[in-house]
Amino acid sequence: MTEAAGTTENGTGARRVRVVLVDDHRMFRTGVQAEIGETARTGVEVVGEAADVDQAVTVITATRPEVVLLDVHLPGGGGVEVLRRCAPLMTAAENPVRFLALSVSDAAEDVIGVIRGGARGYVTKTITGADLVDSVFRVQDGDAVFSPRLAGFVLDAFASTDAPPVDEDLDRLTQREREVLRLIARGYAYKEIAKQLFISVKTVESHVSAVLRKLQLSNRHELTRWATARRLV
Repeated sequence: MTEAAGTTENGTGARRVRVVLVDDHRMFRTGVQAEIGETARTGVEVVGEAADVDQAVTVITATRPEVVLLDVHLPGGGGVEVLRRCAPLMTAAENPVRFLALSVSDAAEDVIGVIRGGARGYVTKTITGADLVDSVFRVQDGDAVFSPRLAGFVLDAFASTDAPPVDEDLDRLTQREREVLRLIARGYAYKEIAKQLFISVKTVESHVSAVLRKLQLSNRHELTRWATARRLV
């Protein structure tokens, strides 16, 4: 097996890429592994998995993959925090680690946030296995890869020299309150949110109360409509 410039080839000359999966849903990671991780067929070798920010930084640092498939919403600060803490690996002179966001969210703020954080692309979880494999190899080559409609968000954001518009209501919320808001809007029960974010149900209730108070809303149904209108779900 030979290796050069971060690209691994097997004995037949086929390309290989080492990948880490970062997503807080174990079943989703298992599905992606089954879809793209058959190395002899796809050329993708999954060398590690992580479910939250701390795990992700530890696994990525230890394995130094060519590409990380990164969910945007993670316990511990989200995908942006992973990018921030892995910045030295992204800028390494030799064999830099590249990140491709893979998320259910197609909200403009999520797309722009991770791209500004250093990710090389952003695709949604509706992508096919074959297209995901292709995207991984393109990111390994240094290309920027986006699901079709998401590219426009990035072009619009970076084409303007003006600062992006500030949503004053959203800006009142802490990062954890935003995480709870999104999960509530997606229909998660309090117990499910507590499990996702590694906090108590009582803490979830406190965050929801704070969000409702700050946004001047009365219940979770109004909160869901508010979040949907701003494409935060």
